[in-house]
Amino acid sequence: MVYCAHRFLLLFKIRFKMALIPFSSRALSQLAELPEMHQMMRQTCRDYAAKELAPIAATLDKNHTYPAKQILELGAMGVMAVEVPEELGGTGMDYLAYSLAMEEISRGCASTGVVVSVNNSLYIGPILKYGNEEQKKQWITPFTTGEKVGCFALSEPGNGSDAGAASTMAHQDGDEWVLNGTKAWITNSWEASATVVFATTDKALKHKGISAFLVPMPHPGLSLGKKEEKLGIRASSTANIILEDCRIPLGNLLGSRGAGFKIAMQTLDSGRIGIASQALGIAQAALDCAADYAHKRTAFGAPIGKMQAIQFKLADMALAIESARLLTWKAALLKDAKKPFTKEAAMAKLAASEAATFSAHQSIQILGGMGFVTDMPAERHYRDARITEIYEGTSEIQRLVIANQVLKEYQP
Repeated sequence: MVYCAHRFLLLFKIRFKMALIPFSSRALSQLAELPEMHQMMRQTCRDYAAKELAPIAATLDKNHTYPAKQILELGAMGVMAVEVPEELGGTGMDYLAYSLAMEEISRGCASTGVVVSVNNSLYIGPILKYGNEEQKKQWITPFTTGEKVGCFALSEPGNGSDAGAASTMAHQDGDEWVLNGTKAWITNSWEASATVVFATTDKALKHKGISAFLVPMPHPGLSLGKKEEKLGIRASSTANIILEDCRIPLGNLLGSRGAGFKIAMQTLDSGRIGIASQALGIAQAALDCAADYAHKRTAFGAPIGKMQAIQFKLADMALAIESARLLTWKAALLKDAKKPFTKEAAMAKLAASEAATFSAHQSIQILGGMGFVTDMPAERHYRDARITEIYEGTSEIQRLVIANQVLKEYQP
């Protein structure tokens, strides 16, 4: 069933805007707690994840099953298009609300979380910012309900982190664009009904010669590679998108010609907040598992949670998670306030992804042998956590982004 969807959306529509305006203008450090409507969003997604996602997450992961029913339910709850205005079919909320939803959904199932993240930030995000009104109606509204999801085709087999070296080419032929090339590691590829493709339209201009295009799926000239066998997030699909004389109308150009690299970089800034939130959900789930086990498992006549060695691990996990959470919320607030947030998004993604890996590792250590078997979720959290340090910019790339921003601040 759809979990409390109609009541949830009704309450949001009535009260959200009053709660949002004063909050977004305050410094995060001055807040004692989240505003009521953000708390409601967080609790509703937490309840849904606990009741509808966590019980099936292991099965989805084991069988590599796309959570189609759950994505529809999340669409009905407004979670598939959090920032999209109501007139386009979205929830009309802010990025902090999206971050809160992403964390709680990922706490229940990280695979479901990444499907939500890609649709919200990587697919809808750039169209919402750079699309014209006709493009928004055509390429956003049908993707707000969960019936359709989108994907983001930037990476290629030969250039992942080097986004400016796109070898996929696009040229104009009459009233059409013709695309040729291969895009790699595309999340949601097998379920997607559309994709944002980045291709070079003028090789001489290097990264300034990259443009962005809206391509329906399926479509003549577009095919999919095999589904990748992955370490984690196995209920979401990942595959190559292959373009062979793929023809699309001229009107499918997103933004202006040559603006693709800028669109991609700004989209990734926003997307990193979503992945930071996903990583927080994984980290929190790992802590939940470890703390619960520490209460129940006894050794030497007492629960292992009484042992200082275990307590220190739990303390370090909680510290890393809460620190990363505050960085993530700060990045979201800066985006909502339309202030620069590139450095903060990179910091949030770096801190949260490393907190996820650390917490998942410590959770297995606390569970011991039970952490190594699939009877407990700790091993799944460990596998899911690793990708958060890789996609939407590796930890190494995040450090470069942060350092470049810091150097700019101190530039004489």
